[in-house]
Amino acid sequence: MRRLGAALAAAALLVGCGGGGGTNTVRTTTTRVEVVKGIGGEDGTRFDPQQIYDRESPGVVTVISVFGSGDVGAGDAGQGSGFVLNGRGEIVTNAHVVTTGDGAARKQAGEVYVSFADGNRVPADVRGYDPNADVALLKIDPRGLRLNPLPLGDSAKVEVGTPVAAMGSPFGEEQSLSVGVVSAVDRNVSSLTKFDISNAIQTDAAINPGNSGGPLVNAAGKVIGLNQQIQTSSGGGEGVGFAVPIDLAKRSVAQLRAHGHVDYPYIGVASQPVYPQVAEHFDLPVRRGAWLQDVTAGGPADDAGLRGGSGGAQRFQASSFQTGGDIVVAIDGKPVRDSNDLSDAVAAKAPGDTVSVEIYRGGEKRTMKLKLGKRPAA
Repeated sequence: MRRLGAALAAAALLVGCGGGGGTNTVRTTTTRVEVVKGIGGEDGTRFDPQQIYDRESPGVVTVISVFGSGDVGAGDAGQGSGFVLNGRGEIVTNAHVVTTGDGAARKQAGEVYVSFADGNRVPADVRGYDPNADVALLKIDPRGLRLNPLPLGDSAKVEVGTPVAAMGSPFGEEQSLSVGVVSAVDRNVSSLTKFDISNAIQTDAAINPGNSGGPLVNAAGKVIGLNQQIQTSSGGGEGVGFAVPIDLAKRSVAQLRAHGHVDYPYIGVASQPVYPQVAEHFDLPVRRGAWLQDVTAGGPADDAGLRGGSGGAQRFQASSFQTGGDIVVAIDGKPVRDSNDLSDAVAAKAPGDTVSVEIYRGGEKRTMKLKLGKRPAA
């Protein structure tokens, strides 16, 4: 989020948000939709930043959110980025671009405007936001506008070293392009709740405050992520930016469109990953898995009879382990090799689903049934 007139904090920053002001939009009664296609050759392997910018920048927008009087520089307006999803006027951005506050006190902007590359600026409705994935869905009246929807890719297929381009409005500089590569995948980054965003994409493409919600695209011009935050000690981009994976954003958008909110499954555990050295040190029966450290009282895992650590804390390789807990090795037959696998296996389900959980308790392997709950707000 980029707050207009506000200083940047020297910490890990969320990028995005800012702006404010009125709108003088000229309308006609038709909408012109131009779909992006043909970038990067037939197989999408030729990375051409100029071609990507020429074809896709018309579909990248600046999102202006007003939380108070809306005066630019007053600290109650912000600016971020987004992109056109379809010809119906749906826009995707980050939730933190159009909301402010923490936890239950988080509130939606009173006014939101979307500014296009061709100079049009129109009001937008917030159809809903997902604080767990940091995704928001906006809706504008498309009549009289030229819309350039961006095609969506598949973030599950993203590989380290893949060339990418990030677009948006860093520091309010609209229609900016930066390029780099995918530096890492499967990162866990902070959401707007106490739960992390898993499978985030790390990139060295320059991302700065104001880029929030803008697209991260591959050589074929397909969106693989939403620029979301940076890791910084200076307040600016330092080659460590993160994007919400587009597969997670697709899930959020579908539920926001249908219900205006997003529900996540929940089991109520904290775990540590098991790896060979941990298994050897603690004499565990398996070399990989998710070792339950704590089970939330009254939560789904507790109701199913799963157990957290009870043998006291022991320190090993700079980490603290609560011994005595169950080790989860599979969910519905899908192997769980570490804590991230456990989170991913649960996230693939829906609240109310019943799953089969394979565990080791001591040296005994057991299978237990667990009914997933709905993730709490915090």
